[in-house]
Amino acid sequence: MKYIVETKDLSKSYRGKQVVRDVDLKVPKGCVYGFMGPNGAGKSTTLKMLLGLVKAGSGEAAIAGKTMNQRNRLEILRKTGSLIESPSYYGHLTGRENLEIVRTLKQAPEKEVDQVLKLVRMERQQDKKAREYSLGMKQRLGLAAALIGRPELLILDEPTNGLDPSGIQEIRELICELPKRLGMTVLVSSHLLSEMDQMADYVGIINHGQLIFQDRLEALHEHSRSRLLLKVMNRTAALKLLEMRQIEGRVAEEGILIPELSDDRAAALVQALAEGGAGLYRVEERQKSLEDIFLSLTGRRASL
Repeated sequence: MKYIVETKDLSKSYRGKQVVRDVDLKVPKGCVYGFMGPNGAGKSTTLKMLLGLVKAGSGEAAIAGKTMNQRNRLEILRKTGSLIESPSYYGHLTGRENLEIVRTLKQAPEKEVDQVLKLVRMERQQDKKAREYSLGMKQRLGLAAALIGRPELLILDEPTNGLDPSGIQEIRELICELPKRLGMTVLVSSHLLSEMDQMADYVGIINHGQLIFQDRLEALHEHSRSRLLLKVMNRTAALKLLEMRQIEGRVAEEGILIPELSDDRAAALVQALAEGGAGLYRVEERQKSLEDIFLSLTGRRASL
């Protein structure tokens, strides 16, 4: 089995509005898969359909080779851990007591509570009532609960919400370690490109309910081809020289952007601009950032 999660034409509508449309996810085993998109793009609805929390309008989803339906749902959930939206907990019980309940329901070994507490670095707060936890500590508790039972697949929806910078870094490091240490596949959603760039092996981007990109993270970076920025005193003369040499030039606020050239062509162009009255005074190499790529794919500025 190559993919632990595979969907085909997965779709969902609410009150006549289609929020997920014909999504074909393919999540390879043993990776961190970043599921990205602007807020409201359909990420959470897609993840809920994978877990059977929301019934798909059409299409199908399979986890670990089993199609999500009433007959297979319990078997699938035994192999899956999840943290969707706000974590569930009993406020009057301690963090440890909450995890003991989850462990009992999953019929996991007793030692796993200590293991997950250590993994999410909650040992010191385990005897505190859950209602007294900060939002960040509640996120850690939810993640610890999801890890009990050593699931094959861990589904996390915006897992760093509410965490301080050091907590965010700890959770990122933990997510990156899980495939190596425990053999898990992690499907993690976020609207933060910078976060995915530090965690994901594969990336899927959803916008207006449609999957518009899916590949390795390196393939996303390949969209960021280098360009040259020409800073000139006379843009009209510079553009005329570019046109004569059949080089596409785009006027930007800081200068003129052109495609990356070979060293020979770049040298010849610099000489022509210097001699042709363009008033060239600087050449800079520019590369698209992940945010620029996201904008070109979705038409929306990414959150930073």
